[in-house]
Amino acid sequence: MIQVYTGNGKGKTTAALGQAIRAAGAGFKVFIIQFVKGRYYNELKVLKSIKNIKIEQYGKSCFIKKKPDKKDIALAKRGLERAREVISKRIYNLVILDEINIALNLKLLKLKDVVELIENAPKKIELILTGRYAHPKVLKIADLISEIKERRHYYRKGITARKGIEF
Repeated sequence: MIQVYTGNGKGKTTAALGQAIRAAGAGFKVFIIQFVKGRYYNELKVLKSIKNIKIEQYGKSCFIKKKPDKKDIALAKRGLERAREVISKRIYNLVILDEINIALNLKLLKLKDVVELIENAPKKIELILTGRYAHPKVLKIADLISEIKERRHYYRKGITARKGIEF
């Protein structure tokens, strides 16, 4: 099954990580690849302590705020290649491609490569793709789409990211 968590609201990665914990609790093997993320987030601490969850990051320590550079593109391509490798080995029951929709939107990855990865994934592997701006072709392939919509956010009041809540 292919799941997509998208939209402009807060909680897409959190939903995917909750699914990872649920799957690990059921004895499933979980692999998480984070695109465009390279800095330390507090969830990494707990996820690394769960034996059947593996997580790798393919991004720089700061989020892309301007035009992506060659390093951003190279990291995203390495992440996609790692995803192909992980999926082809068929060891993991759940593979999460966190923020892959952002990587596509920023043109760090080619749409045809991501669509090919999704379409060639074995049916027994649950695949979750997260991030804003999910491409219509990705949405068309998905078996489940959850759109998380922002209705109000405290950022608009000047409240910045908080430890333990946003990171």
